[in-house]
Amino acid sequence: MSSPRDDRPHDDDPRDRDGWQEPAHLGDGDRDGQEGDRGREPAGAGPGPVTWALPARRPRTPGVVEQVFRYQGDPVGVQGWALQQGWEISDGTAPQDAVLAELVATAPVRATKDHRPAGVVRGRAGTLELVAFDVVFVDKRSTVPEYAVTAAPVLLPLPPLRLSPARFWRHRTGGLLHVPSGDPEFDARWVLLAAEDGPGVRRLVEDATVRGLLMGSDDGDEFWTAAGHLAAVRPDGHRPELIEHHARLLGAMVAALAGVF
Repeated sequence: MSSPRDDRPHDDDPRDRDGWQEPAHLGDGDRDGQEGDRGREPAGAGPGPVTWALPARRPRTPGVVEQVFRYQGDPVGVQGWALQQGWEISDGTAPQDAVLAELVATAPVRATKDHRPAGVVRGRAGTLELVAFDVVFVDKRSTVPEYAVTAAPVLLPLPPLRLSPARFWRHRTGGLLHVPSGDPEFDARWVLLAAEDGPGVRRLVEDATVRGLLMGSDDGDEFWTAAGHLAAVRPDGHRPELIEHHARLLGAMVAALAGVF
């Protein structure tokens, strides 16, 4: 099985990167000229090995999606950004953080006993109260942020559901039913699973704003309900742009589930 981290586009093959071009010295070039060069001994060269210098490779310019969603160490700082917004910060051990352990345990990712919430920030975004935090893996040598979670506490009863990109492997989905949206293009990219097919669940995938935001994304987030929250997760460390991205999606989804259009 794989996790969202396993299903993201790989950077191993440079041909998969936006804007990549094959370096000139690896292309076909002028084969006749190259063959002539291979047979020509450098001037002044005596016995012994000949060293050929390779042209320098030009740096690649990242594509738009890569620039927005690629983890870059959060140079702005989530906590500094949160304080500027009037949000509160926590290390994940405050009394109000107890519910976050349940969100980690129920998240559609492969979390273990060594994963815990950290770097918690809370505040208002539009009409929503949000909590955002990293899910870090802790061992004896290091603490590594592996997932970024943003969640909105919702007062109305939330049906158990999971909304995932179709390309992701889905695990721990026992008892959940596939709820199609009726839009073939949307259903080819996104899969909604729910405990039952009801009006609230239907509103989520039939809402034009929700579908438009999801279709305009990079299919890198998963959504689920647990502990009175609607939450989003991405295999990454948190940063301000990602919190704002999740806030837009969660705002539209909460409105759809509440029947507000």
